[in-house]
Amino acid sequence: MALSKTERRDRIRRRIRKISFGTTERPRLSVYRSNKEIYAQIIDDTEGKTLVAASSRDKELSKTKGTKTEIAALVGKTLAEKALKAGIESVAFDRGGNLYHGRVKSLAEGAREGGLKF
Repeated sequence: MALSKTERRDRIRRRIRKISFGTTERPRLSVYRSNKEIYAQIIDDTEGKTLVAASSRDKELSKTKGTKTEIAALVGKTLAEKALKAGIESVAFDRGGNLYHGRVKSLAEGAREGGLKF
């Protein structure tokens, strides 16, 4: 029997998390996408701490108008600015089981434009 969409995403998420691990030198950029919002955080898995976070619900971004894809790019740029201020230059990208397409791709490209390397 075929997998449902959530079962497929969970299977992909587990497969990605086996190989994607955030260290102090190269933390993990984790992306969560809901139907309305998009969230991104940079995590150090060795200590289990979130170093930097940004989302479309932040005060400065929630007031902006545009499509969800455009807002995702702004979230990526904001996250990159915060990461560079915190001294983080390269990250391991964790798309969270979502396809690298649409809002997830837009967030990643925005983070790259902001100066993050992955």
